[in-house]
Amino acid sequence: MTVKVYIVYYAMHGNEERLAKEVEKGANSVEGVEGKLWQVPETLSAEELAKLGEPTKAKSDVPIITPNELSKADGFFFGFPIIFGKMASQFKAFIDETGDLWKAEQLAAKPAGILITTCCQGGGKEIVHTAITQLEKHRMIYVSTEIGYIYCTGMVKENEVEEKGEGTYGAGTYNGRVTNRSELADAFQRGVCIAVITKMFKEAAA
Repeated sequence: MTVKVYIVYYAMHGNEERLAKEVEKGANSVEGVEGKLWQVPETLSAEELAKLGEPTKAKSDVPIITPNELSKADGFFFGFPIIFGKMASQFKAFIDETGDLWKAEQLAAKPAGILITTCCQGGGKEIVHTAITQLEKHRMIYVSTEIGYIYCTGMVKENEVEEKGEGTYGAGTYNGRVTNRSELADAFQRGVCIAVITKMFKEAAA
């Protein structure tokens, strides 16, 4: 029995994808679990991205997902940047297209975690709470990222001067700088966590 965990994200700056890849590595490190990366579609034109200061947005070879693909997964990790105090509109547009899955309860009882990027320490990590409502609407199971404090003790060390974008809400980093080792390690462990929990749920339902 193969357990499928989809890591679905929107990346504008690149750091979202770096974290997503670490989540994938963590998920794939669990026996019997297959982690897979997906991007949500871009909704902005090249001209619009240029106006946002993203004229050289890198092309990624990660496949683009459609809403119906979500039904094939057993668990998820969703990722997006926080822009002007809210979930990136590209990711929200994708979620808004999952109405048919909601009516058929295709995502119900499936575990899900969240990763985010912000511009700075006060950049809106609390916005994750509005993302959780999207999961609850689908009757998904939000995996409490307090688990990060259990696995990633580096989050609470006070003897190192290092910006840490991760937190209790989910995996995370800041845009405008390179994702650091603490954030990457945290994302990996959260990948392990979502994989283990998703596997437990699938085995229990078998």
